[in-house]
Amino acid sequence: MTARPGKSVFICQTCGYQAPKWLGRCPDCGTWSSMAEEAAPTAPVPNVQLPPRRRAPQPLIELRTPPEVRQVSGLTEFDRTLGGSVVQGSVVLLGGDPGIGKSTLMLQVLDRLCRGGLQGLYISGEESESQLKLRADRLGITSPGVLVATETCLENILKIVEEIQPAFLALDSVQTLYTATLPAAPGSLTQVRETAFRLVQQAKITGIATFLIGHVTKEGAIAGPMVLEHLVDTVLYLEGDRSHAFRLLRTVKNRFGPTHELGVFEMQEAGLMEVANPSGLFMAERSLEVPGAVVVPSLEGSRPILVEVQALVSPSSLALPRRQSMGVDPGRVSLLVAILEKRVGLGMGGQDLFVNVAGGVRLSEPAADLGVALAIASSFLDRPVPADTLIFGEVGLTGEVRAVSAPEVRLKEGAKLGFSRALLAQRQKASLGEFPGLELMGVDTLSAAIRSIFP
Repeated sequence: MTARPGKSVFICQTCGYQAPKWLGRCPDCGTWSSMAEEAAPTAPVPNVQLPPRRRAPQPLIELRTPPEVRQVSGLTEFDRTLGGSVVQGSVVLLGGDPGIGKSTLMLQVLDRLCRGGLQGLYISGEESESQLKLRADRLGITSPGVLVATETCLENILKIVEEIQPAFLALDSVQTLYTATLPAAPGSLTQVRETAFRLVQQAKITGIATFLIGHVTKEGAIAGPMVLEHLVDTVLYLEGDRSHAFRLLRTVKNRFGPTHELGVFEMQEAGLMEVANPSGLFMAERSLEVPGAVVVPSLEGSRPILVEVQALVSPSSLALPRRQSMGVDPGRVSLLVAILEKRVGLGMGGQDLFVNVAGGVRLSEPAADLGVALAIASSFLDRPVPADTLIFGEVGLTGEVRAVSAPEVRLKEGAKLGFSRALLAQRQKASLGEFPGLELMGVDTLSAAIRSIFP
C-alpha cells in the first residue's frame, strides 16, 4: 500500500507494513502498538542519473578473493564470538537489555584494540563526554588511541570519521541516530534502516570495522526492523540476569565464523572480566546428592559448558498445576513431562513443576532432554542422582534416547572436572567404546535411564 505524496502514513516499526490510519495491531506481523506516524514517501524522480555499473559478471571459479585482515582484541571471550578476531570492514551489531553492560564491553574492546597504535572512535548518542570519562576511569581505560564524541546526526558523524579515519568505530546506540535528509523521528523504522544502510556502505568502502550497539525489546529481539540484522555481518547478544554477576555473549549470526558461539564474562567493579573456565564457575556452588539436581554437558558452538539443571516437583493445591521453567523452553519441558507420564508411568497430573538452569544459562539444544527429564523424575521420586554422573541425550516422543553431536568434547570436559560416570544413548556408547577416566552407561529408552540411575 502506497500513500499519496504530502500525506502522513503509519508504518509498523517491526515489519514495515504501511497503513493510511493508526491501527492498534499490525495486520501483517500481529505486533501491538507498533504503528508510528511518518511522512509519506514522495513520488519517484524521473530521469534520475544512475550510477555506473561496477563490472561485468565473472565466473565464480575464476574469482580471486583478497585475504581477510583481522585484528585480535586481546579479550579472548569476545574474539571467540567473532570467529577469532575482528575483521577489517566488518559491521557488528551488539544487542542486550538496558544496563546489562553493552557500553562497558565496547569501551573495553576499543581499549584493547587500540593498544597497538591504532585509533578507535566511540560516538555516544546517549551519554555526555563527562559520563564517558567517569566510566573510562572506573574501567581503567589507558589507551591514547580511543577517541570519544557525542553526536546523533549521521551526516556529522560521517564528517568526523572522514577527518579522523579511525580503524575502529563504535556507535552507541543505532536507535538514537538520524539523518537530516529524512523527516522521521530518530528510532523510527525509516531512520534506523537508512542510517544502518549508510553506515554499512561506509564500512565496506573504507575498511573501518564498525560496532553498532542496539537496544532490545521486551521480547528480547533487537529493537527496530529485522532489516538491521540482515544488513550487518555479525549479530551478538549480551545476556544475563542483572541480579547475577555472569554475562553471556552469544553469537546468532556471523559471516566470518561459526554461529552459536558463547563468551562468558563476570561483571565486577572494574568492568567485565573474562571467565576462562565457565564450567568450573557454574559448578562451584552445585548441589551434591540432592533430589532434582542433574549436571548436563551443554555445547555452545564449539565450547562445552557443564551446567546444573534443577527441578522441583511438589503436590499442587490448584485445579490447574503450575508449570514454570527458566533457562529451558517451557514447551520442551511440557513435552518431557508428557513422555514421563505416558512412557514411564509417573503420575504428575496433580503436581506443580518448576525447572531452572543454575547461573542464568539458557539451554536450547536437544542434548539436554535426558538431563531435564531425569531431574524431574529425581524430584518426583525424591531420590538423588549420583553427584559424579553426567547425563545427556535427546528424548523422542516414543521415549527413546537418541545420540547427540560431539560426545567426545562433552565427556572430556566432564572428566576434566572430576566426573567419573556418564549416561548417554546406547548407540553412541557403542561407537565410542572405552573412554579414559569415565565409565559410560548406555540406555535405549527413558525408562531404562531411570532404572539405571534409580535401581
